[in-house]
Amino acid sequence: MNLDLNKIKELIPHRHPFLFVDSCKIIESGKRGISKRKFLPSEYFFEGHFPTNPIVPGVIIVEAMAQTAGIVVSHSFENVKDKSVLFMSVNKAKFRKPIKPNDIIEFEVNFLNKVKSVYKFEGIARNNDIIVSQSEFSAMITFGNILK
Repeated sequence: MNLDLNKIKELIPHRHPFLFVDSCKIIESGKRGISKRKFLPSEYFFEGHFPTNPIVPGVIIVEAMAQTAGIVVSHSFENVKDKSVLFMSVNKAKFRKPIKPNDIIEFEVNFLNKVKSVYKFEGIARNNDIIVSQSEFSAMITFGNILK
């Protein structure tokens, strides 16, 4: 199932300028998905990271992977109102190649395990089928809007 930006906004609370996913393909609800993002030259972080050689910060790459996992998990609870996915940890992050302005990146996430309400995923970021980053991370899903 392919999700556009409007559907993504129904599943996670992130908004511009901190939404780093343009589209997402749910391969297996709650388990696996692939999102895409084109990093435009006008992105706010390129101005300072780095002005003469702009690259996407590593924390943004990991955040995009985590947002993808949040979409995949939230999709499995699509009919539940007032849910939140909260980033908890990041491990084994590796940054292999820089991501530059106009690069289109695929963020693939795969479910590893779940303990109570905490989901653990692995993520891989690719630019033209070349791995540029990978990480493991966990997030907790909560019901009832704790963000208010």
